[in-house]
Amino acid sequence: MISCNNCNSTITENFCPSCGLAVRPKRIDSHYISHEIQHLLHVEKGIFFTIKELLIRPGSTIREYITENRSKLIKPVTLLILTSILYSIIDHHYHIGEHSVKQIDKAYAKSAVSTISHWVQNNMGYANIIMGVFIAIWVKIFFRKSGYNIYEITVLLCFVMGLGMFLFAIAAFLVGLLHQPVILLVATLLVFMYISWGIGQFFGSRKLLNYVKAITAYLLGFFTFKYAVWAIGLAYDYCIR
Repeated sequence: MISCNNCNSTITENFCPSCGLAVRPKRIDSHYISHEIQHLLHVEKGIFFTIKELLIRPGSTIREYITENRSKLIKPVTLLILTSILYSIIDHHYHIGEHSVKQIDKAYAKSAVSTISHWVQNNMGYANIIMGVFIAIWVKIFFRKSGYNIYEITVLLCFVMGLGMFLFAIAAFLVGLLHQPVILLVATLLVFMYISWGIGQFFGSRKLLNYVKAITAYLLGFFTFKYAVWAIGLAYDYCIR
């Protein structure tokens, strides 16, 4: 009999009866590395299944995740970060967002606004999470009688915004491949419609008012985030003068 290295319980077989730690951990080899990568990406939990379900029935899929079964889908924050990273890689390769950043540089030359805007463009995963918080606050205000708390609404937004970033990534790839910037404009409209549809469907697909409130909450959250970035940059510039 030996003691568990994790919890000091007595072990008589191959695994600790208290915490489940193996007596002899698996050897680190190609199979181990492959499994760890899959676990990191949550491929074993169905990244493609998650994308498919979010495309065809986002509202009911996310409600099921929150209230019933969380084993079928990948984690919402993981989805948002992975799809944002995918978009950032494509954006950096094809320089898709350079034009918008240059416009900000012209308007706010040598300003903290320009620096923060560059950070947002280069860190879409974190920026989307922050923007999601702003949108979640407005969604909570508009749907305060729904019974869902701010954390559950944040999960909703991570899912729909994560799928939105996946669509943006596809659009950015097509823009870089075909050199047709109009594709990104069409994608922007489609993503806006998808996110609004997903939020409205989550709170009740049969009520038109839910979709109106979803559109309004999303727009208010987006512009609140945008103006907050400008306000922080301008306030910093004012303080260091």
